[in-house]
Amino acid sequence: MTTTHSAASDTGGAGQAAEGLLEEHFEATIARDRRIEPRDWMPDGYRRTLIRQIAQHAHSEIIGMQPEGEWITRAPSLRRKAILFAKVQDEAGHGLYLYSAAETLGADRADLTERLIEGRQKYSSIFNYPTPSFADVGVIGWFVDGAAICNQVPLCRSSYGPYARAMVRICKEESFHQRQGYELLMTMMRGTKEQRAMVQDAVDRWWWPSLMMFGPPDDASPNSAQSMAWKIKRHTNDELRQRFVDMTVPQADKLGVTLPDPELRWNEERGHHDFGTPDWDELMRVIKGGGPCNAERVARRRTAHEDGAWVREAAMAHAAKQRARDAKEAAA
Repeated sequence: MTTTHSAASDTGGAGQAAEGLLEEHFEATIARDRRIEPRDWMPDGYRRTLIRQIAQHAHSEIIGMQPEGEWITRAPSLRRKAILFAKVQDEAGHGLYLYSAAETLGADRADLTERLIEGRQKYSSIFNYPTPSFADVGVIGWFVDGAAICNQVPLCRSSYGPYARAMVRICKEESFHQRQGYELLMTMMRGTKEQRAMVQDAVDRWWWPSLMMFGPPDDASPNSAQSMAWKIKRHTNDELRQRFVDMTVPQADKLGVTLPDPELRWNEERGHHDFGTPDWDELMRVIKGGGPCNAERVARRRTAHEDGAWVREAAMAHAAKQRARDAKEAAA
């Protein structure tokens, strides 16, 4: 568990002065674009913000295995099964990297899991939507992983070292996932009329939830300003949403699908695409647990956690035996 310097616990003016110097050093480190590391002093608010963000990110990776994982046994070929299996396995790894990063801040992984399955911590709203067709697998790769790339590549420059370093590998794999999804959709669009209709239907269903994935608009985002001041994140929700739209429109043209937004058009003056307003009420409803698959996704995670209890107990018993064996050999 990470601890602050002893000056933070001193009493009286000397302790306050010492903590003031530590805070000045922290702010100077942020201003110079240097990394904060686990043993460095950090404000409690910075620590809490990081734990909240990293935990939500880790939970999203783990819950995010479910929508596509449902299609592993139903994928239309052995090749597609292998691709999908590898991708879901990658997402599990991402969750583990991120839980490890949270642990460097003093968080307990078991506690974070309990908070998730009890509804006390959130995960990305995008993973509360169903996947009724195999085209959803491709659209998740294209939209959801594409949005993740927009959001997460700047996190490689996050001010907290373990988080930033974890993001480097995660972003490389997410980029590959996005290309896999797009390749699947290109294949389907070269297929039958029914397959093309399946792709368009999936695009229609996932477009707006994907825009909501970046979070509420900037004027309704309570954490963005401070997170940017601390350089935990580098861009606002609206900036990232705009980047995603600008990236996706030419890809949709190449693919031959229509994005379901009548207000979508190029704005020459701004040098960006104008687009419609997502249903923010729906976003809040999903975040609060009212989405199509909220209960199902959390229940499945809870069951998996409970079913895996014996594995964790066995691993702990093995570790205890190994420590005892090492201690005996060291004493011999």
